[in-house]
Amino acid sequence: MSDFTNDFWSWYVGGLTLVSIVACLILLWVSGTTKVKASADNTTGHVWDGDLREMNNPLPRWWVWLFVITVVFSLVYGVLYPTFGKYPGVLGWSSNGQHQTEVAAMEKAIAPIYAKFQDMQPQELAANAQAMAIGERLFMNNCAQCHGSDARGARSFPNLTDGDWLWGGEPAAIKTTITEGRTGVMPPMAAAVGSPEDVRNVAHYVLSLSGSPHDPVRATLGRPNFAACAACHGADGKGNTALGAPNLSDSTWLHGWGEEAVVRAITQGFTNQMPAQAGKLNAEQIHVLTGYVWGLSTRPAAAN
Repeated sequence: MSDFTNDFWSWYVGGLTLVSIVACLILLWVSGTTKVKASADNTTGHVWDGDLREMNNPLPRWWVWLFVITVVFSLVYGVLYPTFGKYPGVLGWSSNGQHQTEVAAMEKAIAPIYAKFQDMQPQELAANAQAMAIGERLFMNNCAQCHGSDARGARSFPNLTDGDWLWGGEPAAIKTTITEGRTGVMPPMAAAVGSPEDVRNVAHYVLSLSGSPHDPVRATLGRPNFAACAACHGADGKGNTALGAPNLSDSTWLHGWGEEAVVRAITQGFTNQMPAQAGKLNAEQIHVLTGYVWGLSTRPAAAN
């Protein structure tokens, strides 16, 4: 009921539930006490399909008692567990509480497994076969949805197996990224760059930084206007890991390659978000996962 903004809906739902249960009892009582005047052949006079007649027989006792037991059970259940609006129930059970209990039990069970890795540096973890096996499972369950099962990413999702890092590839930076998440914003820059032709000229200059196919004349014309982009990407276009600004002088293109892709980036901008994993993984799991992710691009020799 936490989605509702006031107690009215809690009372509404709780009251409606209780009234429904009581109505079942009333229906049962009425159907059991109301007498229908029957004819001599013990029928009610209702006929279907020409010859199908309704008999005036009482409800089977086993069915009546089953109905009563069901209603009583629902009332007892409603007292013990949250059923009537915001009423928490005598036992104080909640799905969130049960989840937290199960998570705590799981963490207690796996604590000895992670204890041996706590004092190891990420570089050591990346060379430990057992740690990498655990890290791989953590990655598959929590990271592969975006970065792919092979960690090579896709358009707008970084490749974690190369040496290109938006926010830094050192173990400490990777751990911060996993723990706190990252939000990278490339604002629309068309207005700051100039006219549509200026935007295309800057796009060709950006392509020239990495040695990609480009128009040299346009690139020369676009170089002065690249100053609007240098605040984040640097005067040499090599990026800024403090801001998550990509290196434009390499061959890695996160949002697509070519003139049109660069023009679209300058005109429309991008917002990329890496969600924080601290709420899903504990510190020990993040430590092992950091070693695994760091090892994806460094690939040290495995050791037992």
